Amino acid sequence: MGFANTNSKNTPARDRRLLLHPRWLGPRLMGWLLPLLMAAFGGALRFIRLGSPHAIVFDETYYVKDAWTMLMTGEARNWPKEIGPANIPIDTLFAQGDTNQWLATAEYVVHPPIGKWMIAIGLKLFGGADSAFAWRFSTALVGTLAILVLCRVALRLFHNLPIALMAGFLLSVDGLGITMSRTSLLDNFIMIFVLCAFACLLAHRDRTASRLQAAYLADSQKRSARFIPVTPRWGKHKGHTRFMLDSPGPAVFFSWWRVVAAVLLGLATGTKWSGIYFFAAFALFSVLLDAWERHKAGYRMWLLSGIWKDGLPTALVMVPIWAGTYLASWTNWFMHSDSYMHNWAAENPGEGITWLPQTLRSFVEYHRQMWDFHTTLETPHSYMANPLTWPLQTRPTSFYWEELNDHPGLCAIAQNSKCISAVTSLGNPLIWWLGSACVLVGIVVAVLLRKGDWRMWAVLIGFIGGWLPWAQYIHRTTFTFYSIVILPWIVLAICYMADWLRQNVKATVYRSSVGAALGLIALVSLFFYPIWTAIPVPYEFWLAHMWFPSWI
Repeated sequence: MGFANTNSKNTPARDRRLLLHPRWLGPRLMGWLLPLLMAAFGGALRFIRLGSPHAIVFDETYYVKDAWTMLMTGEARNWPKEIGPANIPIDTLFAQGDTNQWLATAEYVVHPPIGKWMIAIGLKLFGGADSAFAWRFSTALVGTLAILVLCRVALRLFHNLPIALMAGFLLSVDGLGITMSRTSLLDNFIMIFVLCAFACLLAHRDRTASRLQAAYLADSQKRSARFIPVTPRWGKHKGHTRFMLDSPGPAVFFSWWRVVAAVLLGLATGTKWSGIYFFAAFALFSVLLDAWERHKAGYRMWLLSGIWKDGLPTALVMVPIWAGTYLASWTNWFMHSDSYMHNWAAENPGEGITWLPQTLRSFVEYHRQMWDFHTTLETPHSYMANPLTWPLQTRPTSFYWEELNDHPGLCAIAQNSKCISAVTSLGNPLIWWLGSACVLVGIVVAVLLRKGDWRMWAVLIGFIGGWLPWAQYIHRTTFTFYSIVILPWIVLAICYMADWLRQNVKATVYRSSVGAALGLIALVSLFFYPIWTAIPVPYEFWLAHMWFPSWI
């Protein structure tokens, strides 16, 4: 039997079906092909009608215009708020194609430039600033790419293709993932950079495990090695006496995966400073994973050895690469003498860090002012949300709202009702509520039932890097859409519990439960999709989605 007989009438029907079974196509191929198809599905939800609404929405007013002037002049420029005797808002004119009204002065920007350069790529490729599709292209692209990456991350963690595809499906249909991919803000770029860095560090962990196991095998064959018998209480050797080598094992701190992760985390920090927290959390977690693999391989003093043989050298590798990447993101600021505060040191002799060269002194002072802005921002906003509430999506952000004069699309069925078009940045509530519950239950499972299972801690590290640090800024002006950076780990928490159920309940119960949950999630996403994507709907239809007063 072979592929040449696939279409033969003489091949039995059962055999023809087997030829098309994924195992005949190869698990490695299917591990890429099916995630790519899932990404294509999620990409369709993001790219279809990407140019709607054709207007500057919410904080696009900062990032799109900054990206355009960076593309035109090399640096972000100030803009007037209104133009002409009619006081036409500059955002209205910009969306209409009048994109050359910027001022000569550099703008005080409070976020590093990488995210805006990413937006500028779309503007360069797709017709300039009068195209909403152009200024949203990059966010939609990285939002689609994140689906593929998350599938691969879940496959590496759980070694189960259906669970990996479930991860991609959940990210594909989540409302926060969709709206943040269809709006030109910065947070989607942080999400893709940190998710890719996480994937790289997982690849580094697998490489480390293989190296340590091979080294242990080689060391154990040396007659001069001294063995110490132990009986592990957890892990794959639980209940079996094994031997620990009385040696620290080889250094495993360096890999190109770790180098790429440091670059990606530098790019995340070069988009928003919140990337610093991810760098600290991920780097520390990666070192601890190295130490744990050292223990699992059979080496004594694994934690101490992991710190001095891997931890300190890792810092010497990752910190300069991360910092250098961040510094390089400001290249244009250094190149343009009229960039914001570029000449501050010359204009303020004797102030700041006086031993630094003038340009660096200006750069440091600029950063000090940015830090003051971010740590003291308490301007009230109608859609501000306490960071502690982000996982429950209790206060979504309204990006766009317009009452239409005619009745296009779905509004045609309700001629007597107001017709509105809205973009509400609200995650699928079932995904977020279920994911939050799975985090809590997963911790219990990992501590009590899956002792030594590092994968739940890999899920938690996303929350530690992307959500926990915001607890120190509960009085600061923040928004729920910032939580896009933890959405992949919300999904991975669901996958972790699905993997546990797969191994501990009957197959029929598992499949029916997971199928019912995914079906219900899909229906909720279908219900909310119009108000995530500015599809015109009757006012009563929009109101039916406001399940809680805090959502309005």
